[in-house]
Amino acid sequence: MSGATASHWLDRPVDSQRDHTLGPAGAPITLVEYGSYACPYCRAANARIEAVRDKLGDRLRYVFRHRPVTGSELARRAAELVERIDDPERFWAAHILLMTRSETLTEDDLAAAAREAGVPGGTDEAVAQRAVAHVDADVASSRASGVMITPTFFINSRRYDGPWDEASFSDAIVGTLGHRFRAAAVDFAGWAPSAGVLLLLSTVLAVLLMNTAMAGGFEAFWKQYVGLSFGDAAFRMSLLHWINDGLLTIFFLVVGLEIKREFTVGHLAGLREAALPIAAAIGGMAVPALFYALIIPSGPWAHGWGVPMATDTAFAIALIVMLGPRVPVELRIFLTAAAIVDDIGAIGVVAVFYSGELHLVYLAGAAATVVALACLNRGRIYSVTPYALLGIVLWACVHASGLHATLAGVLLALFIPTRPPANLNALMVQANTIVAAEAKRAGEVLRSGPSAPALQALDAIHDRIESPADRLLRHAGARSSYLVLPLFAFANAGVTIRTDVFDGREPLMLAIIVGLMLGKPIGFIAFSVLAVWLKLAAKPADYSWGQLAGAGALAGIGFTMSLFIAGQAFPAEADFAAAKIAVFAASILSAVIGCVILWRVGRSAAEELATGEPAKT
Repeated sequence: MSGATASHWLDRPVDSQRDHTLGPAGAPITLVEYGSYACPYCRAANARIEAVRDKLGDRLRYVFRHRPVTGSELARRAAELVERIDDPERFWAAHILLMTRSETLTEDDLAAAAREAGVPGGTDEAVAQRAVAHVDADVASSRASGVMITPTFFINSRRYDGPWDEASFSDAIVGTLGHRFRAAAVDFAGWAPSAGVLLLLSTVLAVLLMNTAMAGGFEAFWKQYVGLSFGDAAFRMSLLHWINDGLLTIFFLVVGLEIKREFTVGHLAGLREAALPIAAAIGGMAVPALFYALIIPSGPWAHGWGVPMATDTAFAIALIVMLGPRVPVELRIFLTAAAIVDDIGAIGVVAVFYSGELHLVYLAGAAATVVALACLNRGRIYSVTPYALLGIVLWACVHASGLHATLAGVLLALFIPTRPPANLNALMVQANTIVAAEAKRAGEVLRSGPSAPALQALDAIHDRIESPADRLLRHAGARSSYLVLPLFAFANAGVTIRTDVFDGREPLMLAIIVGLMLGKPIGFIAFSVLAVWLKLAAKPADYSWGQLAGAGALAGIGFTMSLFIAGQAFPAEADFAAAKIAVFAASILSAVIGCVILWRVGRSAAEELATGEPAKT
């Protein structure tokens, strides 16, 4: 699953002719600040900038751009005042005066800056308009650069989101190895296709290893048993089972949290908005299963009809993002919502059809644990710790009951509490009061930092801003995308490419390929058209039926969940290997077909928009 993120990069390159700069143009480090003269934090940061310039000398070029505090007429007037100054030295003199003359910006500060910088008192219309235009351009640039607060700094065009203390700031500006590593990790995680790329790399690496001399050792590694023992009692599973039954529970927890969010405040919260993706997802599950059943009506492979039902959201969304503006954002939202419903169907299929022999005692234990979770939720217990402890108990009970252990993740997600929105104004006032009180005591003897009560109060404020469900989704979601799923693919996607895998298993592979490559888009489109025709849903005008067909083709990328279900449906190693190859083939073909459709339809839509006439295809 993925979401959009604000830009981390500077929108407009530094121009020494129009930007206010200090330092040589060829300096290896450029620090751009978007600030406001009425912002107390910009005033505090001014001392940090001065110290950094003293330390780095000609290695640093400093640039100041305006982003007046919203709603402050005085801040806007101060910005326009300094922009009426045409001499760089007088500009910087006025800039320093406005930043340092008083604790908060006043009318006297503006008058003093105008007097000392020699700003003419009369009204020169051309000069005034030039000043307004310059400030407006800086504000527009700040928006395009993803600036939300002042001050915001960009170091060599990359936004700096770290602490403003001298050590952290210096590390970022100088570019220490640790900072470069963190920045690269943030950039990769912020790139929407990153999760899909990591999955692809893990898959390719697993397939390569399985087709080299290292194949035997690679397989043996995953079959090693690891566990716990207490005297004569022991609980052990192979590494492969720890990943598929244990670690994958985190993925199902994230899926459950996303389902919960979508049905409460997301795109599935309203029936009208949810109807079209729900209809498409139902068709995208039912038709592939039907195609599979028609090709393999009976026999040892008949149980595999759930394999072509699944959609791999990470790959599908990654490809949509890489197609850029040819694909409307609304289509990405539609496909994500449909994938959420698809996940619900896959979870239900696994729970009902791909579980082992049931043990009532452990089922009762799981039910009792669910009741305990419900009591915690109803009692408005917002600490995550008791839920995590009961989640471990629930996982053990579900695993021992015969149901697939990963279902514990979904059940746990349903009871992780949400909270009413926080009163941000009240919390910010409280936090500022605590910080101001601690700052006054900073110079006391034998005091080197904030007091423990102050830190505890700030922790409580931080916890209140975000609900436990949102916090867990933020942290667990990243681990699911960048650790759990790639590790699952690395452990499960390895397959030996040899001809004897195909011997006698052509119907099985054909059923999976037809189900994913044809059944998915046909089901998507047919059920969507039916829902619109019956007036149960309305198709947004933001994307065409052709683009919806392209999204339906991308939904044929089954991969993660298809491999998972195939592992449950085909215990025979040779059958599982054939199923994996079929899933790979269908996913690749679906990706190519979906991208071609979206590329051509997107180009046609762009031509129509540009010319006002139907495009020739």
